[in-house]
Amino acid sequence: MKRGNWRASGTDRQRQHSQSQWRSRHRPLHDDFHRDAPLNENDVMYSPSCCKPLPGFYFDPEKNRYFRLLPGHNNCNPLTKEGLQKKEEEKKRSALLAEDDGPRKKAPRTGLNSALLLQKRHLGCTHFCRLIHEVKVSGMQRHRLEVQSSNSTSPNTDNFHLIVADSACERVFTVNDVSHGGCKYGIMNFHGYRKGSLSVEMCDNLYFTNRKVNSVCWASVTHTDSHVLLCLVGISQTPGCVSLLPASLFSNFNPDQPGMLCSFKISTAWSCAWCLNPQADKTFSTGLSRQVIVTDAVTGRRATYLAGSDVLAQQFAVRAPVLFNGCRSGEIFSIDLRQRDRGRSHGWKTSRFFQESAITSIQLLQDENYLLAADMLGKIKLWDIRVKRSVKQYEGHHNEYAYLPIHVNEPEGLLLAVGQDCYTRLWSLHDSSLLRTIPSPHPAGKDSIPNVVFSSQLGGSRGLPGLLMAVRHDLYYYSYNKDYQDGLTLEGQC
Repeated sequence: MKRGNWRASGTDRQRQHSQSQWRSRHRPLHDDFHRDAPLNENDVMYSPSCCKPLPGFYFDPEKNRYFRLLPGHNNCNPLTKEGLQKKEEEKKRSALLAEDDGPRKKAPRTGLNSALLLQKRHLGCTHFCRLIHEVKVSGMQRHRLEVQSSNSTSPNTDNFHLIVADSACERVFTVNDVSHGGCKYGIMNFHGYRKGSLSVEMCDNLYFTNRKVNSVCWASVTHTDSHVLLCLVGISQTPGCVSLLPASLFSNFNPDQPGMLCSFKISTAWSCAWCLNPQADKTFSTGLSRQVIVTDAVTGRRATYLAGSDVLAQQFAVRAPVLFNGCRSGEIFSIDLRQRDRGRSHGWKTSRFFQESAITSIQLLQDENYLLAADMLGKIKLWDIRVKRSVKQYEGHHNEYAYLPIHVNEPEGLLLAVGQDCYTRLWSLHDSSLLRTIPSPHPAGKDSIPNVVFSSQLGGSRGLPGLLMAVRHDLYYYSYNKDYQDGLTLEGQC
């Protein structure tokens, strides 16, 4: 080999070595995706632009670093998309909760208080009422309730599963999940006061069952809300049943004759409803898999109506003996109990319309020409039953698969719903605007979805409007701000 060629070869080797070192120092980030070993918090991925998302990596703004992400099923990796999303949601909930606990702000977007509402009456009735609703809802403050009980040595440590208030909102039927399986149920008595305070007393006669409670409603057998209708799921060799329990059974002063107590052998029922129309006196319905059973509570006579899907929600009209049903298929149909034709056709369905997903709750408005329906896609729609058409939609509700109810309070003009994200949302019933989003006092979870009750007179005739919330084993009361009470009377003059 010639001397010049030998020197040239040495120069090429040095150049290749230098290029190799430069490539290793400036290797693109996407080359690291092929490494088998996961990165820990000490393996930092730098980028000149920290705000740009990099596939497979997570940028922590607090630590100013990138961290490697692995699939969520890898139990050894502390950083997953699901975990990071949950962390961000919890951070947002804590911030909203701290904001709620702080000094109350004025009504959102309006900056109004009760004194300034007088100056806004020229805007028109609709806009004026909406401003009042915003003032009411924005002024609600959270208070934790202590449940009084004669057995004070055993505080409630079981999570609330269901709460259902009677028509006067003086009693609330509660179902609690028991840690060793099954559930317990009883009645809480509420007493409201003009100053805005609320006291709670738990009955001593709690009943336990090893079966799951699917649905509950109040029943008027001897007088208004004299009984409770309870749907129990069958287990093992024990079939499901529907129990009609007298409310006096749970009284702390239980008489010798508590009243009519019945149990009906009905297979697993998804929903139930009690009829208040005199033409179908003492009649209740149960929604089952692909059928509806209407039962006379006194004689035990039944009428069966076939349905094309599981009936998850039910409600009776008051002016006529008509039963409205919501199905897993998204179908909403009504049954007129005065019609005797129960053939295989759908001729007995007096009205029929559809939503896109499974119906979880239905609520008739007082004029009974409009019906609210919520489904498992998070859609809440207001239907005009006469023309079978959706006329309003309430945006913001979150649901993917849960069985979640909606609540309507027409005197206050409010619609309420608790989402699967554990946020309680309140809408204006008339113009469908979202008025307030209330974060849960507990971290979000499948077993932490709040149960709520709203009433214009929470705790009886002396009570004030407010929201009752049960989360895990705690009770909270959201009351109207007393500073707004004088201005709120203006709404009745509109």
